[in-house]
Amino acid sequence: MAVIVGVHGIGKYDYYLRAGRSATGAADAMRRKWDRYLHACLGGETRPYFAEIAYFSHHLNDGGDDVPAARAAMDAPAEAVPAGWAGNLGLGEHVTGALKTFTGWLLDRLDERSAAFAALFAPEVASYLTDEGRREKCRRAVAETIRRNGAKVVIAHSLGSVVAYEALWADPDLRVDLLVTLGSPLGMRNVVFERLLPAPVNGRGERPPGVGRWVNIADKDDIAAIPPALAGSFTGVDAEELVNLDWIDFHTAEKYLGCPALGPHLRPFVP
Repeated sequence: MAVIVGVHGIGKYDYYLRAGRSATGAADAMRRKWDRYLHACLGGETRPYFAEIAYFSHHLNDGGDDVPAARAAMDAPAEAVPAGWAGNLGLGEHVTGALKTFTGWLLDRLDERSAAFAALFAPEVASYLTDEGRREKCRRAVAETIRRNGAKVVIAHSLGSVVAYEALWADPDLRVDLLVTLGSPLGMRNVVFERLLPAPVNGRGERPPGVGRWVNIADKDDIAAIPPALAGSFTGVDAEELVNLDWIDFHTAEKYLGCPALGPHLRPFVP
């Protein structure tokens, strides 16, 4: 069976706190959950699927007992993230990018879970993209996990897809047979896409050279995966699946890992 490594998304700092500030403990707790989620997709005999989850959330936090500190105060570069995201959602120029304004808009139009999601997503993405020290630590954590396990498959969710993409580019010695991105914001213009390392060339990014095959899966209502399809922005996306997970829980790892669309791409690696 091929070795699978997962890369988590936003809002996972609470795992670190519950594990007594242990990144290893946080990763192990998450791995057990992700095994259950993926079993819902693959079925059959219950088994461990993931060798390890690459855990990096603690690198986006200043060490307090609350959610990542980037939420508390956002400087001008960080404010550009919710501003650009708002533009992708069609809010227009009248939204200044203040996180409170943005989450209020979501609350009016969607529900409180969507607003809470924005309150996590925007600061964590901003923290990653605008702080080079944090960014390097996150990339290194992911690269070291892939290397340590000899992973053949990487399944990266949400912000984790950005970290995994950059980690695989930064370390050309890493080779994986399959990269699966779930609910990925990699193509989000004026937020993520233009800030990627390496930078897109002539308006296009490219599959990391050590990746054999790239599959992208996104829910049609996922407000983090804008646009849901990545092939229009990246060369080397081999397959895309547009799914309908849940109009409210449109972005959770549980929904994505359990979706039937993932099964055909993974089954050759989990006989």
